[in-house]
Amino acid sequence: MAHIPINHPLRPLYRALSGLSGLYVLIFGIVGYIRTSDLDFFARHGEWVLGLRTNPAFSVLSIVAGAAVLVGALIGRNLFPLLNLAAGIVFLIAGIVMMLLLQTDANILAFSMVNCVMSFIFGMVFLAAGLYGKVGSTEDEDAEQTFRTGQPAHH
Repeated sequence: MAHIPINHPLRPLYRALSGLSGLYVLIFGIVGYIRTSDLDFFARHGEWVLGLRTNPAFSVLSIVAGAAVLVGALIGRNLFPLLNLAAGIVFLIAGIVMMLLLQTDANILAFSMVNCVMSFIFGMVFLAAGLYGKVGSTEDEDAEQTFRTGQPAHH
């Protein structure tokens, strides 16, 4: 991944956006699980929580995903971009798959169109954070700059 920027100047902003998004997903999952614990685990009708529809299964997945992204944002280093790239891909694929299943009996996570759109938004935030969150030494940064532009970096 030598072509991914190292020590990008907006890295703190992407890390903050990723952390806030992960925190929202975590809180949504916790509140969602509390509000839907009396439903079947894969109930298709679900409940509306914090602007999104959920059931116990989707709430548990949200807790896991939100906690992983939040831990990555808190720890930082090069764990952060890897977790965010993975989360971005997972959120985008989940949004596409669940959009295909919206009006079917296979909608086991009780998704609505709002959930799909938010899954795409979160996925893009996580992907951007993953692509611009890599950290490294000044030598790594110089090598990456030389690789990208063919000219050595100027400090």
